Amino acid sequence: MQLRAVLLGPPASGKGTQGRRLAEFFGVAYLSTGALLREAVENRTPLGLEAKPILDRGGYLPDELMNPILGEWLDRHSDGWVLDGFPRSLPQARFLNDWLDDHGQSLDRVIALDVPIGELLQRIHDRVECPNCRWSGQFSQAIRGLCPVCQHAVAPRADDSEENFRSRHAAYVRFTVPLLDYYGSSGLLAHVAATAPADEVAASIQALFPPNAVTA
Repeated sequence: MQLRAVLLGPPASGKGTQGRRLAEFFGVAYLSTGALLREAVENRTPLGLEAKPILDRGGYLPDELMNPILGEWLDRHSDGWVLDGFPRSLPQARFLNDWLDDHGQSLDRVIALDVPIGELLQRIHDRVECPNCRWSGQFSQAIRGLCPVCQHAVAPRADDSEENFRSRHAAYVRFTVPLLDYYGSSGLLAHVAATAPADEVAASIQALFPPNAVTA
């Protein structure tokens, strides 16, 4: 079964955790643009060198950089996917729509994870990431400080200072929140309260996809 879904939500809302789980549930590809960019920065690729000063101040990469990257990735994953971190703006949403139209495909669902800012701030102080497989979650989810997926040592994310978080949250409000109206008007948008335990949030998301609700 194929699935084409987008996860929206502020930083630390759980998009990485829930995006991976949804992709695994349906057996489709998962993409975290944030993890992709952080890996590029760590490896000092041309993209990473260009992205680093923007990410360091909590900004979004310009569309002229992100859109080609996503187009190339989508071309390699025609059997379905879950996108976390794209689109982040109206121009990116229009780019995705054009790509889908050009390939005779459509979105199944856009899921907005809702978390109050107070809880988001609390989460970033406990958030860690695996530098090996890019799993991201709370330190309490690690197993004796090791990644629950590949058993590599986890570490705090370099971009998780409160100053950086507030900058990224402001960018989310400015650029991404307008997508809620954009997708809401098409009937694709579903809000999910993401303050519950991860298993409950995952069950709520999976319930949005009853049998025969996903495109072939």
